[in-house]
Amino acid sequence: MAQIAENLKTILNKIREIEKKADRAENTVKLVAVSKFHPAEAVIEAASAGQNLFGENRVQEAAAKFDEIRAKGINLDLHIIGSLQRNKVKEAVRIASCIESVDRIELLEEIEKQAAKINKSIEVLFEVHTGEDSKAGFTSEEDLTLAIERCAKGDFPHITPKGFMTMAPFTEDKELVRKSFVTLRELREKFQKTFPALDLCELSMGMSGDYDIAIEEGSTIVRIGTAIFGERVY
Repeated sequence: MAQIAENLKTILNKIREIEKKADRAENTVKLVAVSKFHPAEAVIEAASAGQNLFGENRVQEAAAKFDEIRAKGINLDLHIIGSLQRNKVKEAVRIASCIESVDRIELLEEIEKQAAKINKSIEVLFEVHTGEDSKAGFTSEEDLTLAIERCAKGDFPHITPKGFMTMAPFTEDKELVRKSFVTLRELREKFQKTFPALDLCELSMGMSGDYDIAIEEGSTIVRIGTAIFGERVY
């Protein structure tokens, strides 16, 4: 387990190095430690090493794990980063501060409904399909515009849109990966101009294998699991 603290330190140092090389201010990139398929003890170990922000893909697994951790008085920040079914939204809203994987308007409606019930304000990122492999994410700019428009209009008072998320294609071709990240950054710039009242500052892009390219292209959140916790035990 001491390895987790060591891995975290290595990753954070690398993130700071890449920020510097990319001429970005220090600490402009947040690290989401992706703890899916890893036990509560691993999360607590990372928390003891100073990591406060975690990401989980599966709501049921996340709820069991983070309820256990919080019952011990350890209060951590959790993002839901996996594709989300409507019947899992109630739990997701209860346990998380941000849902990064909003890919359709129906999901926004359900998040609003569940957040209103417990009078909780929740942040969301719009997931955009920018690579060929991932099936998740908005594929139509028209639908995405409509979703953001409804947020700007105040249709979802318990939801705070904070930006965008994507997964690059799984490929050795770094130019394709970069293209995916550039697409998201340009989209964010465009929507920020169109909806100046919203603060769409976050770009969640980059994982263990490609976070260097993501940071070079403006990522503000990287989602890293394997390089911190080791290979997953399925």
